[in-house]
Amino acid sequence: AKVWETTTGKLVSTLTGHTSAVNNANFSPDGKTIVTASGDKTVKVWETKTGKLVSILTGHKSTVNNANFSSDGKMIVTASGDKTAKVWETTTGKLLFTLEHTDIVNNANFSPDGKTIVTASNDKTAKVWETTTGKLVSTLIGHTSYVNNANFSPDGKTIVTASDDKTAKVWETTTGKLVSTLIGHTSYVNNANFSPDGKTIVTASDDKTVKVWETKTGKLVSTLTGHISTVNNA
Repeated sequence: AKVWETTTGKLVSTLTGHTSAVNNANFSPDGKTIVTASGDKTVKVWETKTGKLVSILTGHKSTVNNANFSSDGKMIVTASGDKTAKVWETTTGKLLFTLEHTDIVNNANFSPDGKTIVTASNDKTAKVWETTTGKLVSTLIGHTSYVNNANFSPDGKTIVTASDDKTAKVWETTTGKLVSTLIGHTSYVNNANFSPDGKTIVTASDDKTVKVWETKTGKLVSTLTGHISTVNNA
């Protein structure tokens, strides 16, 4: 993975050490550290400025697809092809909990307050977990194919999921109740995210488009066209 200056495009550091593809890289909330997820089954934590390796999180038995910091930076959640997500202490690399699905886990994210985690899986579900206990809070059931991504709203009260069933869905976090289904894409929905105020959602699809939706109603606001291939993220 490489770190670059935003304003100049100058290379700051190169994070060297993984022995397979790096699937994901994210900054800690304070920007001082970076976490990388790799096909070599490990997660690595690095100093941003120096590129120095801080710790290695080992324990997954397959590709690690995603890794994210909690809002206070004290924990990391990882999602893996071994059908689990894992929660770790950032500074020590200690494994705290293992969160289980019945198929590949594509994505895992902390809620804005850090109290809950959402995981998205090829088992067609997303699951919500307590961060401190690893206890399952709710299972979001309704997609008919792989769930590629799941993200919390800014207030943490709702979750949006993106699926290969060509839809995104909006859910209540605590109850797992389906709020709305965003229908309109003609191929896989790879990613879905809330706007900073939580009032709109953006979805990215294999149909080469990005769509913007009203969160409350599920109404389509606009379609962004122009890409000539898959849109992976928005």
